[in-house]
Amino acid sequence: MDSPPGKWSCGQGLDEPTSPNSEPIITDPRPRDLSAVSHMDVQGYRWVCWKVWLCHFGALCTLGLLLVLFKWRPRLGIWARCTSCPIPMADVLLLKDRYGQQFVIDVLTEEIEEGSLEFAVADTDENEWRDTVQLQTEKKTVLRYYVFEGMRYIWMAKKGAFCKASILNEDWTCSDLHGRQQGLSRAEQTARKQIFGANIIDVPVKSYLQLLFEEVLNPFYVFQVFSIILWMSDHYYYYAACIFIISLISIAVSLYEIRKQSTTLRRMARLVVNVTVRRDNGEEFVSSEELVPGDCVVIPAEGLFLPCDAALLEGECMVNESMLTGESIPVMKTSLPVSGATYSPESQRRHTLFCGTHLIQAKGGGADGKVSIAVVTRTGFFTAKGDLISSILYPQPLDFRFYKDAVKFLLFLGVLALGGTIYSLVILSMSNTTWNKLIIRSLDIVTIIVPPALPAALTTAAIYAQNRLKRCGVFCISPPRINICGKISLFCFDKTGTLTEEGLDVWGVMEANGTGFGELVPDPHLLPPEPMVSALASCHSVALLGGQPIGDPLELKMIESTGWTLMEPANEMGLDLEFGRHRVLAVMRPPASELQSGGTSVSQPVAILRRFPFSSSLQRMSVVTVGPGGGSPVAFLKGAPEMVASFCLKESVPTHFSPTLREYASQGFRVLGFAFKRLANETALSTVERVEVEKDMNFLGLLVMKNQVKPESAGVIHTLKMAHLRPVMVTGDNILTAVNVARACGMVLSHERVIFVHASPPTACSMASLQFHQGDGVIVTINTQEAMDVQAQGLYQSGAGYHLAINGVSFAALCDHFPEYLPEILMRGTVYARMTPDQKTQLVKALQKLNYRVGMCGDGANDCGALRAADVGVSLSEAEASVASPFTSKSDNISCVPLLIKEGRCSLVTSFSLFKYMALYSLIQFASVLILYTEKTNLGDLQFLFFDLVLVTVLAIVMGKGGPSDGLHPQRPSASLLSLPVLASLLVHTVLLILAQVSVLLITVSQDWYVPLNSTNTGAANLPNMEDTSVFVLSGFQYIIMSVVITKGYPYKKPLYYNVLFLVTLLVFFGIMIWLVLFPHTIIHRLLELYDIPDMSYKLLLVAVAALNFFICYLLEILIDRGALNCLRNFQGKHESKKQYKRLETLLAETPSWPPLNQPLFSPQCSSIGVS
Repeated sequence: MDSPPGKWSCGQGLDEPTSPNSEPIITDPRPRDLSAVSHMDVQGYRWVCWKVWLCHFGALCTLGLLLVLFKWRPRLGIWARCTSCPIPMADVLLLKDRYGQQFVIDVLTEEIEEGSLEFAVADTDENEWRDTVQLQTEKKTVLRYYVFEGMRYIWMAKKGAFCKASILNEDWTCSDLHGRQQGLSRAEQTARKQIFGANIIDVPVKSYLQLLFEEVLNPFYVFQVFSIILWMSDHYYYYAACIFIISLISIAVSLYEIRKQSTTLRRMARLVVNVTVRRDNGEEFVSSEELVPGDCVVIPAEGLFLPCDAALLEGECMVNESMLTGESIPVMKTSLPVSGATYSPESQRRHTLFCGTHLIQAKGGGADGKVSIAVVTRTGFFTAKGDLISSILYPQPLDFRFYKDAVKFLLFLGVLALGGTIYSLVILSMSNTTWNKLIIRSLDIVTIIVPPALPAALTTAAIYAQNRLKRCGVFCISPPRINICGKISLFCFDKTGTLTEEGLDVWGVMEANGTGFGELVPDPHLLPPEPMVSALASCHSVALLGGQPIGDPLELKMIESTGWTLMEPANEMGLDLEFGRHRVLAVMRPPASELQSGGTSVSQPVAILRRFPFSSSLQRMSVVTVGPGGGSPVAFLKGAPEMVASFCLKESVPTHFSPTLREYASQGFRVLGFAFKRLANETALSTVERVEVEKDMNFLGLLVMKNQVKPESAGVIHTLKMAHLRPVMVTGDNILTAVNVARACGMVLSHERVIFVHASPPTACSMASLQFHQGDGVIVTINTQEAMDVQAQGLYQSGAGYHLAINGVSFAALCDHFPEYLPEILMRGTVYARMTPDQKTQLVKALQKLNYRVGMCGDGANDCGALRAADVGVSLSEAEASVASPFTSKSDNISCVPLLIKEGRCSLVTSFSLFKYMALYSLIQFASVLILYTEKTNLGDLQFLFFDLVLVTVLAIVMGKGGPSDGLHPQRPSASLLSLPVLASLLVHTVLLILAQVSVLLITVSQDWYVPLNSTNTGAANLPNMEDTSVFVLSGFQYIIMSVVITKGYPYKKPLYYNVLFLVTLLVFFGIMIWLVLFPHTIIHRLLELYDIPDMSYKLLLVAVAALNFFICYLLEILIDRGALNCLRNFQGKHESKKQYKRLETLLAETPSWPPLNQPLFSPQCSSIGVS
C-alpha cells in the first residue's frame, strides 16, 4: 500500500551506502491513488551496526533467550537492531498484513544488465498508464524486491511502495496479447525472468533440523523445557524423564506430519514440464521454469498439464479443471477474441487456460490450422493455482471466539499461578525452606496451573471428527474449521447439480411463428428441418474424446434429443472439402435416412466453424456454422431466454414471450432461448467478432427441459429448518425456476408468500428505483389507495411467512444504489437468481457482515469464490480433496451438510469438555499442592506421574471419542468459554473440589491414630505420610469423576454409554483407585509412597466423600446446563444481541409494514426503514 512519510523501506546492506544520486530503475506515471500496490502496511528499517552487535552480546548472555523473544515478537527485534528509514534506503521491511499479523522480510537486490528492463516492460505511451523504465546513474543497475508468500514485490518509486510484479502486465488488452503471437526474443525473456522470477510454485519443504528448531521455539515447548529443568532440579527425575520422552515423541510425530503434508502439497503444487515456445528465431523446447508473461506457447494436439496461466489465442482446448474447481466435467476453451478490452482471466475465463489444469486435447487454429497457441499471462504464485496453494500454505487466521477465549482463559490461569506462587513463597519461607528450594517450589506452581497438554487435548476432538467424516466420504483440508461447522447459522446452496439433478430431460420445444409460439413439440425429431433443429444440434461446446462425446450434461442431453451425430475432422488442419475447405471444428450430421415430420425432407449436415463459449456472466453462447459446400453461413445463439431475446430484432420476439417463459419457469422447468442469423457469404468467418455475430438475431424458440430435484434435497432442507438453520438458494438460473425449486425442496413452504425485489440503476431519464411486489416476478402498477390497503391489511404477513427473491441485475443495483436496504433484504432473501460467480462471493461476504456464520455448498464449478469466502465451504466432487474448498464430499447430494454440522457441533462441545477438564485437572492439582505445601509436604514423583500420564492423559484421549447425536437440535452450542454457565461451572466445581480435599485432610487429622509428619523435612522428603495419602486418594477420584461430570451428551453428542472405550476406561480407573484405597499394602503402594492406614472405616469414608463429591458436582452441572443461572440474567435485564442479524430480526418483527409492497422507492431521497 502507499507508504506515508516515515513508513518507507528498501536498502542495500549493513555496510553498503546508498548513493544519493541513484535513480529508481522502475517508475510509474500512474496517479498514486489509482495504482494497484501491495495491500500491506510496509515500514522500512536499516541495520545499525552497534545495535546489532549489542543484540548479539545480549543473546550470548541470555543463552539465546533474547533471540527467542525476537522470534515471538518480530517488531521488538527490528526496534532493537534497526533504525527507521525511507523505503529506498531500507535493508529490512516490517510488514503488517490485512489481518494484523507482522512479518520481517529482507529486501533483496539483483544486478541486471543496463537497459535490459526496456524488454521487461511494455511499450509506453505518455497518455496511457504504463510502467516506464529509467536507468540509475550508477554503474550498476539494481532491481529491489522482496518475496512474501511466494509472490515477488518490486519497488516502484512513483507509487512510493512495493508492488506485485504482476502489475507490469495487468493492463494488457486482448489486442496486446494477439500481438505477441511471434513470441519473445531471448533478451526479452531473460529480462522478464529477472523481474518475475522462475515459473514455479515452490512449496518449501524444510529439513528435519529446521523444523525441529522452529518447533522447539514454539512457546509451548519452551515452557516444556523450562518445566523439565525445574522438575529435574527438584529431583522429580522419573516424571521429568517421562515428560521429556513424551515431548520427544510428540515433536517427532509433529515433524513427520508437517514434513509429510509439505511434501504432499509440494508434489501437488510443483509442475515442471517441457514446452514449445516461439522465439524470434523460431521455436524452442524449454523447461516450463523458463516461462515468463508474454511467452507464446505452442500446445500439442494431445494436450499437456499446463504450467502457467495463459490466454488461448488460436484453436480450441478441452480442459479438465477438477484440480482447481472440483468440477469433473471437462470444459471447452476457445480462442480469445481480438478487442481493445483489458484482458482479465476472470471475465475471459472461457478463453483462459489455468495453471495445473489438464489440457486433454487441443485443436489447431490460425491460418495454417495446425497448432493451438497461447500467450503466458501469469506465472508462479501469481497464477490461479498459485493463489489457491498460497491460501493453503498461508491461511487466513480463524476469527473464532472459542480459540480467542481459550487464550484469555490461559492468561487467567497464569494470573492464578502468580497468586499461587506468592502464597507458596509465604508458606515455604515460614518453614525455613532454603532459597533454592523456595524458588523451585514456587515456580513449580506455574507448571501445575498451566496444563502443558492443553493444546494437544483441544485438537483431539477435531481429529476424531475428521476421521469420522472421512469414513463418510467427506474430506477436510482444514481441521480447525470443523469446530466452526458447529456454529453455522445460514447455509447457501447452488441449485443445478446441488439441489437438483445434474442431468436434464428434454420436455419439449416451442418454436416462434410470427407473433406467437407454436404448440409444444415433445420430441425434437418431429421438428421441421430448418433452422430450430440445426440450432439444437450445433449450438454447443461438446467435443469427442476417444470417440465419446464429453461436455456439459445439458448439451449432451440436447444433442441426444435431436438424434444427430457429432463428428470431428480427421486431418490435423481441420479442413473439410465437403464444407468448402473451411477449417472445421466439428460436424453435426442428422440421423441417416431419417425423414422429418413432412416425410419429404431430410436436414442437411452442419459444420461448426467458430464457437463463442458460454460464461455465467454473459449467460449465452453462440456458434458460426456453414452447410455443405461452405455456403449459407448461419450464426446460432443459445442462452438465458431473456438474454437471447435482448439480442434479437424486436419484431422476431413473440408478443407472449414473457408470459410463456413465466409459465414454464414457475413450474420449475429449465428454459433455454435460441436465435439465429444468416450471415453474408463474404463475411470473414474465421475472424468475425462476437459482437458482430450476436447482434440483430432472429428469435427461434424455446427449449424446455425438466430439472428434477434430488430426492435427498427436501429432507435435508427440512432438517436444517427444524434446527433453525436458514437455507438460501444462490443460482445462475431463472428466478421463477429457482422459486419453483425452492418450493419443491421446502425452502419456501406452500403457505408462504414470495415477494420479488426489483431494483434498477439510474438511466438518462429516470432515477434508480427499488420495488417489492408479489406475483410471478412482473412489476405491476397499483394505485396509491390499493397500496395503502395492502399495508394496512399486512397481506404478506397475515399469518404466513414471506420470502424475498431477487436476481443478479437487481442485486447489483441494490448494492450500488440502495445499500441502506441491503441488510433487511438479506434478512428475508431466500432465492438469489441469475447470480454471477462474483455476485455469489459478494453475497456470502455481505451475509457475514451481518454476523452470520455462513456455509456454502456447490458443485465447485462457478462456486469456487463463494466456497472459499464462506466460513464453511463444501464442494460436491468425486475427488478426495480439492483446493476449491475446505471440505469435499464424494456424495452427489447435500446429505453431507447435516452430517458436517452435527460433527461440528459434536467437536465443538467435545473441545469445550476437554478444555474444562484440563482446566479442572490443573486446578485440582493446584489445590492439592498448595494444601500439602501448607502441611510441609508434597506429592511424590511417581504420584505426579500416575495422575498426569495414567489417569488424565488416557481419560482426555478417550473421552473425546464419542460421536454426534442423530438429530440436529434447534439451539446451537455456545462458542464462548467465558460465558456465565462455563465460568460458573468451573468456579462451583473448583470450590467443591477444594472443600472436599480440605475436608478429607481435616478428617484425617482428627483421627485417633493420626501421626503428624516429620516437621524437620519438607516436600516429597516427608513421604509417605497420612496427609499426602488422604489428599492423593481423593484427588485421584476427582480426576476420574470430573471427566464424567463435564462430558456432555444430549443434544449434540450421543450419551456417554455409547462411548464404550471411555466407559471401560472409567470402570478400570475406578477399580484401580478403590483397590489402592481398600486393599492391603502392596509393592504398588510402596512405589507410590502411600501410607498404610489399617482403619477400614476410614478408607470407606474416603470413598464415600469421593462419591458425595461426584453426586453434588454432577447435580450442579445438570442444573447449570438446564438454565439454573438464567435468574441472574433476569436481574440484569435484557441485553441487545451483539449479532447484527438478531437485532435486525427483532426490528423487522416489530415493523409489520415492511417491505412496502408495490411502492417504488427512489435513491437517494428514500431512507431505510431498518438498521443498515
